[in-house]
Amino acid sequence: MVALKIFVEGGGDAEALKTACRKGFSRFLEKAGFRGHMPRIVASGARQKAFEDFCQAVRENQAAMLLIDAEEAVGKASAWDHLAQRQGDQWPKPPGSADDRCHLMVECMESWLIADRQTLAAYFGKDFRDSALPPPGRDIESVPKADLFKALASATQNCKAQYGKGQNSFDILSQIDPAKVTAASKRAAAFVASVKQAMGV
Repeated sequence: MVALKIFVEGGGDAEALKTACRKGFSRFLEKAGFRGHMPRIVASGARQKAFEDFCQAVRENQAAMLLIDAEEAVGKASAWDHLAQRQGDQWPKPPGSADDRCHLMVECMESWLIADRQTLAAYFGKDFRDSALPPPGRDIESVPKADLFKALASATQNCKAQYGKGQNSFDILSQIDPAKVTAASKRAAAFVASVKQAMGV
């Protein structure tokens, strides 16, 4: 079995938040079928640092993957094409890296969270307003990042704890059902499939 490192955007500069980030993604992948043969999650912090860490791993011939927010609409573009064209990134695919070694959370990790509305409701309690979220039938990959944050803020405004990026996002990530996320997002499904293939699981 291949020892795979997944470099993820998230965790900022605080070690406690990086630990929460690693735990959130690790728990998500455990429930996605990797328990007992887990990849190593590396919480790189800022997106630029995640890309740089990934590139360094590729140069060292390590088995590596990059998981990052798209930040804006992707459409049908591949992950590398999106990152090469996006203002603020303009990252070329590093030599030696395959197309399936970069994956996008579209447009951000919150896209995954709203795929499991039941867990969100259980997490925030009785005052959670499910109706403030995008309609259940809407493609979660088409919801703009700003709209996701507004919806979560509105849905939790009367709760004891309001949604906050970093505050509770990784805790919720550890609790959501990966099956619901991969059913709602083709890109999330492709990510999980790529991890399985890369590790030979």
